Amino acid sequence: MRIEANSNLLFIGDSITDCGRARPVGEANPWNWGEIGNGYVRDVAATIGAAYPERGIRIRNVGSSGNTVRDLAARWKSDVTDLAPDWLSVMIGINDVWRQFDSPLAPERAVPLAEYSETLWSLCHRTRPKLKGLVLITPYVVDANLHDPMRQRMDEYGAAVKEIAEEFEAVFVDSQAAFDLLLEHTHPASIAWDRIHPGPVGHMTLARAFLRSVGAL
Repeated sequence: MRIEANSNLLFIGDSITDCGRARPVGEANPWNWGEIGNGYVRDVAATIGAAYPERGIRIRNVGSSGNTVRDLAARWKSDVTDLAPDWLSVMIGINDVWRQFDSPLAPERAVPLAEYSETLWSLCHRTRPKLKGLVLITPYVVDANLHDPMRQRMDEYGAAVKEIAEEFEAVFVDSQAAFDLLLEHTHPASIAWDRIHPGPVGHMTLARAFLRSVGAL
């Protein structure tokens, strides 16, 4: 596995990462696993804890529901820089795209692709030198219809994440590809009722994609 012993691994993102984690910082700990949240971050923490106990990896969660990349930029100092992670995982972009479709009369709530790319690039640029490792996870929509307008837009944002990951030598996690494989056998409604917020199978799909990308599976 690529994550070294005694590393601090921090996850940041939106509601998919948040999943009810404790405030101000959720952390995987033996006396209250609920603090880490009940989503893919918990699944990652449990798997690493069971498979690599000798590495002593500390895992924390600062996901926040409803966030766009603008929100991440606004809280980056307190929720990333000040926590001084060794490894950082960033999953953002779903709300940046979603607001373009569910809030068409309030365009200021959405984040255009150019702004999204520039902001994510800037955050990586100033943070990457301080990290042992960076993981960038694409946004997704649980829909196999490649002609769906929101799916097409989400793919554009995912492509931007891939470009940034390549530039900063980050671990790239294609969450959309992981869901597409699942969709070959499973209806979207049984994975995520609104095509965005997954149940346990969806979160495990995200966790497995992350773990494979860092060499833990």
